[in-house]
Amino acid sequence: MSREEIAKSYEPQEVEHRWYRYWEEHRLFEAETRSEKDPYCIVIPPPNVTGTLHMGHALNNTLQDILIRYKKMKGFNVLWQPGTDHAGIATQNVVEKDLAAKGTDRHTVGREKFIELVWEWREKYGGLIINQLKRLGCACDWSRERFTMDEGLSRAVREVFVRLYDEGLIYRGDYIINWCPRCHTALADLEVEHEERDSHLYYVRYPLEKGDGHLIVATTRPETLLGDTAVAVNPEDERYQGLSGVHVLLPILDRPIPLIFDRYVDTEFGTGALKITPAHDPYDFEIGETHGLKRIKVIDEDGRMNELAGPYRGMDRFECREKILADLEARGLLEKIEPYRHSVGHCYRCKTMIEPLLSKQWFVRVKPLAEKAIQAVKEGRTKIYPTIWEGVYFDWMENIRDWCISRQIWWGHRIPAWYCEGCGEVVVAKETPETCPACSGKDLIQETDV
Repeated sequence: MSREEIAKSYEPQEVEHRWYRYWEEHRLFEAETRSEKDPYCIVIPPPNVTGTLHMGHALNNTLQDILIRYKKMKGFNVLWQPGTDHAGIATQNVVEKDLAAKGTDRHTVGREKFIELVWEWREKYGGLIINQLKRLGCACDWSRERFTMDEGLSRAVREVFVRLYDEGLIYRGDYIINWCPRCHTALADLEVEHEERDSHLYYVRYPLEKGDGHLIVATTRPETLLGDTAVAVNPEDERYQGLSGVHVLLPILDRPIPLIFDRYVDTEFGTGALKITPAHDPYDFEIGETHGLKRIKVIDEDGRMNELAGPYRGMDRFECREKILADLEARGLLEKIEPYRHSVGHCYRCKTMIEPLLSKQWFVRVKPLAEKAIQAVKEGRTKIYPTIWEGVYFDWMENIRDWCISRQIWWGHRIPAWYCEGCGEVVVAKETPETCPACSGKDLIQETDV
């Protein structure tokens, strides 16, 4: 009579593999399509296909696994929906790094070939991630595995985009966005990481256009003064009473700009006089819209000064800052410099300091949506625990800005909009249009953004 020898030590790899294979063969993780049981479902937060799982994924998925198995033992019809995320910017970045190591870039290989290379990356690392989830013992229904660029999900994205566009909730327009000069794309507010930095507050003299004297304006970004179109003060600030109709000269360029009055201006910041650069600051943009100011964009998408920057054209933005400070000092226009600590935004992927830029992008109009979300909490249909955080929630919702959804990258769901080269009509549709509905022209070019 033969006996199977017991291993001298526990071999988790063999045991875990054997049991997981048994679970899969007996389809123990598959949800019932039709069932009288109460349903319990978790859609897995899909891991990015940018590499491998880390300890955070292990913890997060273990907690989900506990809930799924507990509910299954309690008699629920359980579904743990697995999948992976195409992770637009993140995945494009890693593939671009791979190309750079080979001495080339995406522009050299072209869009079509680049997309092929990203799909190859996805096949390699997407499968690795799924295997890691299985090695963790995750009780996912693998028969329902999805990828966020699957055709079904792509159709859903187009459907929702067109629906929101038709409802007036998606629009294309000029607005201040977060721009990454390294990734060459717009970023949503949530994709910007803010860090406290030790910097300086520069006090600059703006000479009066007529007569003697000057106004002193405090700024952390002297390089953007080249795009100033006004200086603003609070109408309640007694220091500036009687100055209505006054113009000052923009330092260095000597361009006359008006002194305007706006209640947004914080009388406690600096001297209470604020330089207004509508093309390079979101709050200045709003003030500019209120007062009908010009938008002068002096920094380009590479983070360099453009042709409107005069003698500073071609300089890196930080190089320009130092040169402008030296020129202000030489002209006697730099009043003083103070240490200043403030929050600075950086790209969440490459950590480059973001540049607020005026840009034509696609946005979701969020105010109507936020109003409904506010009402849901006020009426008790949505509850926030603990209730002390309701104030933070309302503050966030009441001050929310339109959401920039377009990205200047190649990997992702391409925006379903086409431009007619004949008449300029913008056509937003679920399927590729054959002709322009306005002029019947056939020269339609799809939006390159995703």
